[in-house]
Amino acid sequence: MKRDVRRIISNFLPFLLFIVGGIVIFEACFSGESKYEAIRIKGSDSEVNLVQVLAENFMDQDSLTSIGVTGGGSGAGISALINGKTDLANSSREITEEELFYAEKRKIDPYPIIFALDALAIIINENNPVDSLTISQLSQIYSGKVSNWKEFGGNDEAITLYGRQSSSGTFMYFRESIVKDEYSQSMIGMSGTAQIVDAIRTDKKGVGYVSSGYLNENVLRNLKVIKIKKDQNTPAYTPTVVENITSGHYPITRPLYQYANGKPKGKLLEYLLYQFSPEGSEIIQSNGFYSIDTEKIKAELTK
Repeated sequence: MKRDVRRIISNFLPFLLFIVGGIVIFEACFSGESKYEAIRIKGSDSEVNLVQVLAENFMDQDSLTSIGVTGGGSGAGISALINGKTDLANSSREITEEELFYAEKRKIDPYPIIFALDALAIIINENNPVDSLTISQLSQIYSGKVSNWKEFGGNDEAITLYGRQSSSGTFMYFRESIVKDEYSQSMIGMSGTAQIVDAIRTDKKGVGYVSSGYLNENVLRNLKVIKIKKDQNTPAYTPTVVENITSGHYPITRPLYQYANGKPKGKLLEYLLYQFSPEGSEIIQSNGFYSIDTEKIKAELTK
């Protein structure tokens, strides 16, 4: 009988050790001492592809961090931050006074970080003969004051306006900085940059604005990027040439923001510092955006 008991214990001992070991590992991974963190990032569609690449590269180096990145627009990102649904809000515009009001009511302290610069590109169908526009002409087009391409040397065709929905930071930036008026009621609001690109590929009369960081050879198929002039007396520049952006010649540029709830710490801080590392800056530039004074930002984050 005793031999039978010993034999049973001997047979099940490896299995018992496996179970006990698994429990120990599980508790080590998920106890309060573990450094494992899940980070949620949501917001600007202009930033989403870039931030996805940054997050994936960071996770390759840190197996204890999981980062989920989703779009939805700057307004959706900031709303998620205010409602405790995200750890970091991507925004291609500054947070508004109204959003700050609701953040304060919910005891949320939006902490702003500018992590890159972006240029907005104006795109048309490749069959449209128009080559350049001034900022004033863009305003006339998007406010509806001028509605035919022949006014700018194009075909005698009505202009089809494509833009973003009102929750988009790009929608707000373009309206306030370029249109400086209300959008034309004929503008078609699209839910994302990809939808604008797809629409203009098939619409020879269409025009739209997109982040230059979104553009590559594949995206530009059947499209043309308009050259932009500050006014009639200055040269026209394209955002597809980096030097035009960094020199300040291309006139439609903006900062890209991220908002955390209070000053970042823990894994979120580590991730943000990675964005401003030499590797992070290289990723930002290789994705069509432009890095900023990283040392100043890092000093502020770690002060």
